[in-house]
Amino acid sequence: MGAKAVPRIVVLVLESALPMDVGIPMQTFRDRESAPYRLTMAGRMPGEVPAADGFRFAVDHGLEALAEADTVVVPGFADIHRSIGTDVVDALRAAYQRGARIASVCTGAFALAEAGLLDGRRATTHWADAGELGRRYPRISVDPDVLFVDEGRVLTSAGVAAGIDLCLHLIRRDYGVRAANDVARRIVAAPYRSGGQAQFVPRNVPEHTGEAFARTREWALRRLGDELSVADLAAHAHVSVRTLARRFVEDTGHTPLQWILRARVDLARELLESTQLGVDAIAARAGFGTGANLRQHFRRVLGTSPGDYRETFARAGA
Repeated sequence: MGAKAVPRIVVLVLESALPMDVGIPMQTFRDRESAPYRLTMAGRMPGEVPAADGFRFAVDHGLEALAEADTVVVPGFADIHRSIGTDVVDALRAAYQRGARIASVCTGAFALAEAGLLDGRRATTHWADAGELGRRYPRISVDPDVLFVDEGRVLTSAGVAAGIDLCLHLIRRDYGVRAANDVARRIVAAPYRSGGQAQFVPRNVPEHTGEAFARTREWALRRLGDELSVADLAAHAHVSVRTLARRFVEDTGHTPLQWILRARVDLARELLESTQLGVDAIAARAGFGTGANLRQHFRRVLGTSPGDYRETFARAGA
């Protein structure tokens, strides 16, 4: 079997681009041994692109680069009331129709919306601009309370740091959990925050438990093979079970037991990718107890079987 082609990522920098949003995919998709990509920065045309906050980006490629992209990432831009132009719309539509994935960071969702790529789909953007996105494009089901939305070949993320979560999610799709975790370590980012995690939860009275809960999640991740209850997590965080349950949903978008389940599925995924252990052994290490339980939850969360998952990433590494 021949070597798998290295995916090409094109970061499309539009006028008034937000510098941090541009930097996120450029840093995350750097060519690495564990997750190789061919990375290109493009604009409407080659040359300088005026960005937000007095920055300018020099790009070597114009919209023609989208014709060869496997994934197009559109970073956020400040002037969301200005049309991106028919040439950009046509290039995004053509890339999608050719089979490319199209993803946006933050307000980059407005470019995807103008191109009609979000019609009839769920999408998100920065919480402060979600209302405007929904008003201007009523055919989009805008969810302002999540970090990112994966609709298959069209993906959108919330503001700034949520773009890291989206990019890591794409690497996880392309190369598996182990590769995504390796990239997360290199960029010093959280290895896994689910798309359903809340991006902004206003609180009238701040409660100083966020750091303790982060420590509790790290503690739980080291003990996924053990029996873990909500009471165990609450005891570690030194809060009541009721407080833990309420605040956990606010912080992660999942109940404590849902979060543990997904963390165990991810551990099982990594073991399927990196070891030759049988399903029963992986189930024991990941805290599922039996192979039957692992298969059931794997199917429910990922829509596939452990065997098919292992075969997919074996082919990806061939």
